[in-house]
Amino acid sequence: MSAQSSDRSTPNFWTRDIIAILLFNAAYLLFSAYVAMGRRNAEFAFYLAVMVILGACLMIVHHRVRLSIGVLWCLSLWGLLHMAGGLMPVPESWPIDGDIRVLYSWWIIPDLLKYDQLVHVYGFGVTTWVCWQGVRAILADRAHCSREEIQPTFGILLVCVAAGMGFGALNEVVEFIAVLTIPNTNVGGYINTGWDLVSNGIGCVLAALVVRWGSVTKKTQVAS
Repeated sequence: MSAQSSDRSTPNFWTRDIIAILLFNAAYLLFSAYVAMGRRNAEFAFYLAVMVILGACLMIVHHRVRLSIGVLWCLSLWGLLHMAGGLMPVPESWPIDGDIRVLYSWWIIPDLLKYDQLVHVYGFGVTTWVCWQGVRAILADRAHCSREEIQPTFGILLVCVAAGMGFGALNEVVEFIAVLTIPNTNVGGYINTGWDLVSNGIGCVLAALVVRWGSVTKKTQVAS
């Protein structure tokens, strides 16, 4: 029995929602490619290729475990925020970190909170949510039960948080490859990497808390 067969309410793969999500991602990726090529931005041309590969991997995962439409839209928004972060210029009056005046350099709160850090919190929070949905589907498959019967225990959520942090570390590896192969990137130094990892951790823990809170709330509603 496959993970998707353990949940009879699982929709078909090619739904209107999936087509809308694919079109949304294709639209901003094509626009980003146009802007990156126009500016000869090799760094984001590299990231575009990475995003296409990641998108294909996510579709394979979705085909296997049927991620929720909500999490797929959240992932799509993360991709848009990432592309905007590296390509959208900011006004001269906005405080930035470094010399490249784009959203990723913007200090939302000077010397305290950057756009980049918020994107990391959000993105790897969503990644942890994806990990939870994947783990739940696998456990439901092996237990021959519905996904709703799999509860987000502390142990399961700890694994999901660790997985989210692992994907965050992989992201830093990809950025390190960009630094080694592409001149004049806007990746930042060791301190920036450290804050990226801290932001990832905050997002992962927050996502786990939201998953747990949602499960408790649902159980309370059913009991009442």
